[in-house]
Amino acid sequence: MEQEFNEHEHTKKRAKTYNEINSFWHDLNDSEYGLYDMAFLSEQDIKDIQLVTERVGKVFFKTANLLRNSPDETLLQLDIPQSVLPFIRHKALPVETIIARVDLVKTKEGLKVLELNSDTPTFEKEVFHVNNYLCQEFDVVDPNEGLAAILGMEMRKALGEALHRTQFSNHPNIVFTSHDQNEEDKLTTQFLMDTSNVSAKYVPLHKLTIKKSEGLYDDEGNRIDVLYRQTYPLEHLLEDVSAETGDHIGVQLIELVFTNKLIMLNPISAFLLQSKAVQSVIWGMKEIDSPYFSTEEKQWIHDYFLPTYLEEDLFLTKGWKYVKKPSYGREGDTVSIFQGTKKLVEDQHHTYEQSLPVYQKYVELPSLEIRTVTGVKEAKILIGSFLINGKACGIGLRAGSQITDNNAYFLPVGIKKERRDSRV
Repeated sequence: MEQEFNEHEHTKKRAKTYNEINSFWHDLNDSEYGLYDMAFLSEQDIKDIQLVTERVGKVFFKTANLLRNSPDETLLQLDIPQSVLPFIRHKALPVETIIARVDLVKTKEGLKVLELNSDTPTFEKEVFHVNNYLCQEFDVVDPNEGLAAILGMEMRKALGEALHRTQFSNHPNIVFTSHDQNEEDKLTTQFLMDTSNVSAKYVPLHKLTIKKSEGLYDDEGNRIDVLYRQTYPLEHLLEDVSAETGDHIGVQLIELVFTNKLIMLNPISAFLLQSKAVQSVIWGMKEIDSPYFSTEEKQWIHDYFLPTYLEEDLFLTKGWKYVKKPSYGREGDTVSIFQGTKKLVEDQHHTYEQSLPVYQKYVELPSLEIRTVTGVKEAKILIGSFLINGKACGIGLRAGSQITDNNAYFLPVGIKKERRDSRV
């Protein structure tokens, strides 16, 4: 019989456990983020998530090849910025992205993909490091056991491939960067740097300097060979303008990458798939039975993808509930849920209102009771599954509302043992 929940004891245990984990933001903006709780997946659940993640990745990557050979007008219709068009077809690596995250929902019809974050996915430290501490605390098996070493190996492999292709020196200056005032971004970036196990240093974005058509330089004036910007979105980078000169320094940086004077990871090709409008291309090609995708790939699209369009007409005609989301948006910002023309729910933030809207069929996120410092509550569960160099590697859960936003919790996950009741 389950013990009665004691908030005071729960809060003490949570603080003790998370305080033992170095450089982790278990509280964000004075609010609880990391839960002292455990959800369970079966080994079959893990295998299913991995299989779907890799199949979804293959569909997206094949779509990237199609987009790379499409005219500028097509890319503009997918909300890819005009300023990046001269560079967007650049491909530095055999894979489109080194670290990507597929967001999945467990439904009665199986796993469904909501979106792919191919450019700047976060959640790495939670999945590859912190989850293990909580699994030890709850004495359960960590589904991500040993995967941090694989993540590091794959990062080194990608770095080696990029350096070989551009013929940089044997001792490249590798810099990891982020906004240092954002705790989550900074600590995630530093975790990735440590995990990569290469000779590198962390330099905040504001301490980098650029010389047009020449190079990017670190805080000591040394030219940078490799810039790892895991948490800084390319669409934001493109808008960077020097406060002193008015120069478009973001575009200048992309020009350095395009002319092989700088390696940037994730690469430019990762941004090609970042627009959520890409899913409307995938779904549309399935609907017209395009020969571009094989019969097997079209079945994957049917099984795992949701109907996604650049207009809401079909949803209005069929009376389906649907989600309106910005093509470039993050953390649920500017997302709304509709039934016909009636808006049912919307995120309180509207940062991305100028972004091209994408319309996707609504699916209900599964509910789960979670234990927090303020008591037991019900939350909606979103699965984050990492795709590392095209291979499934690492699973994490977020617990929040139907629109997963900045207030969502990190919910540790363990593998369900025999006779244990499932919490997912």
